Amino acid sequence: MKKNTFKLFTSSLLFGALALSTACSSDDNKSAEPVNPVTDGRWITVAGALMQTDPGDGNGGTRVYSISKENAIDPNFSVDVYANGSPVQSSRTARLQSSVDGSTLFNITYTGANGGEFMTYKVNGGNNFAESTAKVNISQYAGTSPRWVKLFDGDKTGIAVNVATPIVSTNEDKSYKNTRGIATVLSLDMQQTLISAYKQYQIPLTAEEEALGHHIFRLDAPTLNKAGNKLIIGTWMRKSNPANPATNEATFTRLGSKSIVVDYPSLENPKVITSTVGFGDTSGYRSFNSFVATDGNIYQATQRDTQKGSYILKINQSNEYDNSYVFSLDTALGIKGSYIDAWRYAGNGIAYAVYTYEGTDQGFLARLDLNAKTAQKVEGIEYDAALNFNQYQGFVVDGNNFYIAVTPVGKDGNIYVIDIPTGKVTKGAKLVNKPGNHYIGVF
Repeated sequence: MKKNTFKLFTSSLLFGALALSTACSSDDNKSAEPVNPVTDGRWITVAGALMQTDPGDGNGGTRVYSISKENAIDPNFSVDVYANGSPVQSSRTARLQSSVDGSTLFNITYTGANGGEFMTYKVNGGNNFAESTAKVNISQYAGTSPRWVKLFDGDKTGIAVNVATPIVSTNEDKSYKNTRGIATVLSLDMQQTLISAYKQYQIPLTAEEEALGHHIFRLDAPTLNKAGNKLIIGTWMRKSNPANPATNEATFTRLGSKSIVVDYPSLENPKVITSTVGFGDTSGYRSFNSFVATDGNIYQATQRDTQKGSYILKINQSNEYDNSYVFSLDTALGIKGSYIDAWRYAGNGIAYAVYTYEGTDQGFLARLDLNAKTAQKVEGIEYDAALNFNQYQGFVVDGNNFYIAVTPVGKDGNIYVIDIPTGKVTKGAKLVNKPGNHYIGVF
């Protein structure tokens, strides 16, 4: 009886070992599969912003330089974009976008004589960037400093948005009524280099909100939903003082976070949606601020809520906020007054965000799990008190790799490459800096 039991036991162990071996092999194969498409021979373009008046202001222009992926991940390789890079057209910090494969840079000149001019640059490696002869200027519709991003539609379309200086309206008895600006939403055909559509309209809030002085100060960070029929546009809110409408209140009780939903591609029928979870702005600053995730929903960061810090909000496929989804960065990281400067979805529910928090101006990097609603500060990066991501723009996602440029203001830094499935950090190429300057992204 014992002998039979032993045979049965050993058979079970053998079967279990085989099953475990098969499972591990399956998991290994699964983890080896790229989370995102891989572009062989892809260039990694680093961008640096020059100081104009104050260290870190980035208003002295932008220079770019391209290296291979192999060089980007090599800590023995050095890049000096300020000595060897090529300038891109912009009176201040250029607001750059890149094609998914890294072969093209897209730029709309920010302010100056050519403000609002769209052009492309063919990336040929090193400081060889071939500027397109075909250009189009959108300033007559969206101003000389439009906010814009490209859509994730195969690098076909860019969306620029703007709100003209808000105007105060009064009732018949001269009492305060509201503050509104004319909003512009413009679509740009980046392949043909032409304006494909634009719409202009006022976007009212509720009568109660407007009577208190709340109004949309800025639009930014448009995102195309999974169905491809709606744009979700972030807002930056301000509040006039009804007793003195010419002034804005420095501090005020914030409304729930708001976004604008418009039909796409017609850009018509603007609709305001409001979160009851977040109370910060949803406009971001100089980069993407919302993404369609693997699950088909849109995830959006908030900023400028000094009371509760930044949240990641969820917009469902009905284009409404899902107020059952609560992801506070303060809670997840155990800090107070968090502020997401920029972030990027990396695939399979994982994202990375650069942030600061109350009591410090120093920047940090966090790995976010959107499904579990958890966050962890990324270790393995050389943090520095002078590290500031407030103007940061560009991350690269290629296969299982997430690339980020990390340089304190006026100090050398590095490209870091993070394995998306595991979170493993690799210190890559050295980024040579100059006093007052800082690197603002990889593209």
